[in-house]
Amino acid sequence: QVQLVESGGGLVQPGGSLRLSCTPSGNYRSVNAMAWYRQAPGKQRELVAAITSGGSTNYADFVKGRFTISSDNGLNTVYLQMNSLKPEDTAVYYCNANFRIWGLRQSYDYWGQGTQVTVSS
Repeated sequence: QVQLVESGGGLVQPGGSLRLSCTPSGNYRSVNAMAWYRQAPGKQRELVAAITSGGSTNYADFVKGRFTISSDNGLNTVYLQMNSLKPEDTAVYYCNANFRIWGLRQSYDYWGQGTQVTVSS
């Protein structure tokens, strides 16, 4: 079974920066796209940023100009560089990846375990 391992969360002051990492592992054919979502207490999970295997990216309006999604060696590891952090960015951040699995015709989404980001002075 495939797995996504996240790291990089923590406590940071407003205006500070953090970088999240997500690494896929397991038996899969390919990764079509990866994305970062976040969920604050009492709120719905929302898309933050996404990147495709071809390198295309898109961002939620509330992070444009502040966050950057990128990858090393294709989609082996995906990063979310978060700058100019605000208290409202406080949430659990989840990595998501769309995998093509050997022997299966359809692709499937898998989720990381989540990492806490807290922005507070």
